[in-house]
Amino acid sequence: MISVARLRRATRRETVGVDVGAALNLVGALVKYLSLTFLLPLAVALGYGESPWPFAAAAVCSFGTGFAVERATRGKEQVGAREGFLVVSLTWLVTAALGAIPYLLSGNDELSSPLDAYFEAMSGFTTTGSSVVTDFEGLTHSLALWRQFSQWLGGMGIIVLALAVLPRLRVGGRQLFESEVPGPETERLTASIRETARRLWLLYFGLTVTLIAILTALGLTGLDERMDLYEAAAHAFATMPTGGFSTQGRSIEAFGAATQWTLSLFMLLAGMNFALLFAALVQRRTRPLLRDQELRLYLALLGVATLVLALELAGEGLYAGEQAIRHAVFQTVSTMTTTGFASADFTTWTTLTAVILVGLMFIGGSAGSTAGSVKVVRHLLIGKVLRRELDQTVHPEIVSPIPLNGSVVQERTLRAVIAFVLLYVGLFAVGALLITLDEALANSRVTAFEAVAASATTLGNVGPAFGFAGPMGSFEPFSDLSKAVMIVLMWLGRLEIIPVIVLFTKRYWRT
Repeated sequence: MISVARLRRATRRETVGVDVGAALNLVGALVKYLSLTFLLPLAVALGYGESPWPFAAAAVCSFGTGFAVERATRGKEQVGAREGFLVVSLTWLVTAALGAIPYLLSGNDELSSPLDAYFEAMSGFTTTGSSVVTDFEGLTHSLALWRQFSQWLGGMGIIVLALAVLPRLRVGGRQLFESEVPGPETERLTASIRETARRLWLLYFGLTVTLIAILTALGLTGLDERMDLYEAAAHAFATMPTGGFSTQGRSIEAFGAATQWTLSLFMLLAGMNFALLFAALVQRRTRPLLRDQELRLYLALLGVATLVLALELAGEGLYAGEQAIRHAVFQTVSTMTTTGFASADFTTWTTLTAVILVGLMFIGGSAGSTAGSVKVVRHLLIGKVLRRELDQTVHPEIVSPIPLNGSVVQERTLRAVIAFVLLYVGLFAVGALLITLDEALANSRVTAFEAVAASATTLGNVGPAFGFAGPMGSFEPFSDLSKAVMIVLMWLGRLEIIPVIVLFTKRYWRT
């Protein structure tokens, strides 16, 4: 039974509209604790004899900004569903701005522009992997590691991390968790949102440490002589969040076959539902994993795309035998999970492979994974909706609820899925149009297909595009306006559009 006091509080909150002060108060708390993340690259800088100043300054700015905002406002404990959208959207914008400080202070010419530094930081925290860097040798060890580490922080989500480790944020946690974690539905492992977030982060951390250990072992045993502890940590930080940044200008092509096969496996895991992975790997409950319809479709799509790519690469004489299979597996998994690593320069492959890879950018991984894009479950549900419509066209009297893993999907959820896909396609088209027009006015060499790929890869948080922005290239030649458009697309894509778009509606702000 709902108490009278609780009903009055709910009614009062409904009449006052969005509590901006409470939202800013929580954003300030999150930003304040973000300052701790700069300690890792600072320690690496000291270890390699590099200047720790950029990271120390960023830590001070982060703590000072968060502290000032938190002290100037109050009410984080009152954050509800409406404020949650504002908190999530603002946190990612501010985090990227603070994450750009080390780039600006590093003295690196390629990252000296505030827009380029913000592009790189947004790409990192949103786990996109698109980069304006061309001279990777010019990056210090600490700055390169910060690029990688920013992706790891953004992978499972800064707010989910806060819910896992900061007891003060338990109030309003459900709204933040559901706004932050990708996918139309998020399976909770426990009744407590904080405990669920903590378990997901423990699994995420455990898989990252495991990958670091395996990659380091490959280097120590001579299976990949270029792989050492630093490279292992750097690439594990980009693999588990399906980020795609690399310390090497040639991405994963610079490493051996053993490393490429290992990363393929862990990218595959990162693209799966982490709640199901936790149940299977930690709780030893494999039945939910085996019965999951989304997982079956996820693996089937990867299998079909890999087979077509392998046959095309071998048939065209680009690779043979194990090489053809390895590059097909790696690039299919990397693209569909929106990781963005490259084992070879796929822009030199055939037209068919290009079409397949761009198509995979629109599929994405599973709901509840670190992958971006539309997500497999949404494609699955839309397919079921289309099938029902065809059945009801022939037999209008049929009442046909849509099942998923043994449960009936609510019509409200189906409408939300359709709305999301329509918004996604619309934003992709607008982004591609704006980039095309801007580059045409600037008389650049960007083709329509390259603009389409740039829009798709940034909105889907995939990473590489085609042309000069391919896997071995850079987004640096794009104009400032095009970069700004892509920054917005990365931000929208990481937050799955709705939490941001809702901020621009009158009803959201209206009392």
